[in-house]
Amino acid sequence: MTFPEWTKPGIYGALCGAIAVSILGFTWGGWTTSGGAQELAKDHASEEVTLAMVPVCLNRSAADPKREEIIVTLQEASGFSRRKAMMDTGWATLPGSETPSRDLADACIAGLALDGS
Repeated sequence: MTFPEWTKPGIYGALCGAIAVSILGFTWGGWTTSGGAQELAKDHASEEVTLAMVPVCLNRSAADPKREEIIVTLQEASGFSRRKAMMDTGWATLPGSETPSRDLADACIAGLALDGS
């Protein structure tokens, strides 16, 4: 089957247009692949779990008999050492987990409203 000569530019134009629209859609249009969407959903779920656990962290801090000493230690620390100090208290450990959560430690520090945080 032969096509008329005048159809070639139309076919090439449609092909180039489809490629251009795809590139623009994925770079600037907000399109995403299913893998990217799953990663985004996983990150969002993790953030929501962390936010939901902040009251647990704050309740643990309120119930700790050494709270005042720990708060002074946290206020004296800065940056990553403050996060590490919070993780060492055990307040930032999720229930059922053996290790403390960095994200929960940061959120708990913000929830305690320490000076400079």
